[in-house]
Amino acid sequence: MSAGYDVIVIGLGGMGSAAAYRLAQRGKRVLGLERFTGVHTQGSSHGESRITRQAYFEDPAYVPLLLRAHEMWDQIERDSGEKIFHRVGGLLVGAPESRTIAGSRLSAEQYGLPHEVLDAQEIRKRFPAMRPGPDEVALHEGGAGYVVPESSVRAHLELAGRAGAELRFEEPVTHWEAGRVTTAQGIYEAEHVVVCPGPWAPELLPDLGIALEVERQVQFFFTPAADLRDYPTYIWERGGRTFYGFPERNGTAKFAIFGEGAACTPDTIDRTVHAHEVEAVTELVRPLMPGLTGTFQRAATCMFTNTPDSHFVIARQGGVTVACGFSGHGFKFVPVVGEILADLAVEGATRHPIALFDPARPRA
Repeated sequence: MSAGYDVIVIGLGGMGSAAAYRLAQRGKRVLGLERFTGVHTQGSSHGESRITRQAYFEDPAYVPLLLRAHEMWDQIERDSGEKIFHRVGGLLVGAPESRTIAGSRLSAEQYGLPHEVLDAQEIRKRFPAMRPGPDEVALHEGGAGYVVPESSVRAHLELAGRAGAELRFEEPVTHWEAGRVTTAQGIYEAEHVVVCPGPWAPELLPDLGIALEVERQVQFFFTPAADLRDYPTYIWERGGRTFYGFPERNGTAKFAIFGEGAACTPDTIDRTVHAHEVEAVTELVRPLMPGLTGTFQRAATCMFTNTPDSHFVIARQGGVTVACGFSGHGFKFVPVVGEILADLAVEGATRHPIALFDPARPRA
């Protein structure tokens, strides 16, 4: 049996790596445990890009966390030497009354976030590869962009190790409870356990008290026929569906559909992307951005872990702090979630607004 840790962090993906760093930075004796290698493609923290923005249509309550996250991305880049945050701007497209547009305007106006509202003619003028309908509008946020998840995990792990954290890879947890974690290599004890399980949440947190469903998500990469190198990231709501994409990077542009994947588990996910899926997404994209799907290059799968209301789960429960259920929109929050988890583990509370993420929150 190995003892002597202040905190054990289970899972060293996006959230867990940030938590390990922030805890070690505070002088805590930290053990981090990861079932795979340090940066891997088996969970939810890969795929080369994740949109980040602050005009948040999901709920204005997220905006203070995003303001802090954007500050922290800069600090992580300076301290690690990794380029993570690419401020290319962000475009939200849809009908004026759509959740994407109305919700984003609400957050932007409530918090005084710099933004522009463009009509369809202005969208086509500034972004000629896009084909909005005559009644569609866009909210442009110049401070938005994307972060590179692999670079984020690598940077946080490097900084955690530099701050004194002990990080153990390819060592899956077989059992855990408050104060004790078991793997095939040993039994470890600590005053507190932080669980950041990603899509393994239903397995590792069966008594959380909130339903979690893991969803297969496919990311498609094309060599575009149009020049998309100077484009912003975009989220486009049309006909009850939501699509999102990224500017051309290293010769390819990434595109995906939100919230239409099959239910799965980490053991049952189909990691093969089939020809009919590529054909379907190509047909879907053509009316929106005909120059995007010039040549299909590749596709990759990852997993979303969804809650019923799509809000996160972040809470301290006795000697355990949990963070999961990020519902496909969590990666932009990585640095501030790391700070929150360190607060909860060390102080028992945080100054950040997290009431929305209580697993015991009212359900509609």
